[in-house]
Amino acid sequence: MSGLKVVRAGLFDTVQDLGRTGYMALGMPTAGAMDRIGLTLANALAGNPANTAGLEIGVMGPDLLVEAESVRLALVGPLSPSLIEGDDAPPRPIDSDRSHLLKRGQVLRVGMVEGSSTAYLAVAGGFDIQPFMGSLSTYARAGIGGLKGRKLAVDDVLPLKLDSAPAGEERKLGGPFDYGSGPIRVIWGPQDDYFSEAGRQTFVSAEYKVSKEADRMGIRFEGPAIEHSKGADIISDGIGPGAIQVPGAGLPIVLLADRQTVGGYSKIATVASVDLPRLGRLLPGRIVRFTAITVDEAESLRREQEARLQRAIAGLQVARPAGGIDLTRLYEENLIDGIVYEREAVR
Repeated sequence: MSGLKVVRAGLFDTVQDLGRTGYMALGMPTAGAMDRIGLTLANALAGNPANTAGLEIGVMGPDLLVEAESVRLALVGPLSPSLIEGDDAPPRPIDSDRSHLLKRGQVLRVGMVEGSSTAYLAVAGGFDIQPFMGSLSTYARAGIGGLKGRKLAVDDVLPLKLDSAPAGEERKLGGPFDYGSGPIRVIWGPQDDYFSEAGRQTFVSAEYKVSKEADRMGIRFEGPAIEHSKGADIISDGIGPGAIQVPGAGLPIVLLADRQTVGGYSKIATVASVDLPRLGRLLPGRIVRFTAITVDEAESLRREQEARLQRAIAGLQVARPAGGIDLTRLYEENLIDGIVYEREAVR
């Protein structure tokens, strides 16, 4: 069996695709990538469909030994990866935001994720793992999906669908993807009427800090308390991606990929889907603000973001090896005229 063997575990690395949809009525969370853009770009670099499962790298990545004839993999995110090609050989730095062809016996050291909580690794052809409820996404709290329903551990082997990498050139992103900046955009509700006018004003005017209680389930924020008008409790109802619960203490909790399917706290607002990838990258200590927009504005922003994502994929470039010859640029030059000119000058 061809695979990638974990010789050193990272901090929290799990197999994720774009989520397990259609089962929330049965109490099954969607899980899936915290940053759908990062996973989609990694898959594009590897030549895969967007929903192919990849490896979500949480804060620090693993060391992976190639146990296949060859494998093409792609890394996306603020990483400083390297290759180890022998017991005595020093790690050789390689670039992120591009694909690489690795051979049997090489070790990929994924390294730290700098300035973000997540990065992604995709392999050409994907992982040879049986789906659960139509998805390979890991939901670690229930021990389902992915590889044994948990984060990667030493001696795990991620089985590959392909024994060797498909033919083709390596590719890279044309530039960093713009996730946007400024306040996190939200739509009021569904229970914004459970909050006083002063409470709603606090929510959209104050600064909030990402607490240490931030993971795939959600982010607890620290900052000014948000005042309720009808109390914090409601009859439990469905929890969508980006729902912002405010328990009795008045501090917001943004619920993310591994959120529960129902909850009994009032929800002041819901994060617009355009900004969910930004939340999936936030580290503890980061300061954010929230601003309210309309549903129409949210839909327009998401459509524009999807268009930019498709342009980024269409703009992927050939990636030449460090120190190598860029044959594409070489062929674009008018070398024949130069040769004729030199020969005439010699005469």
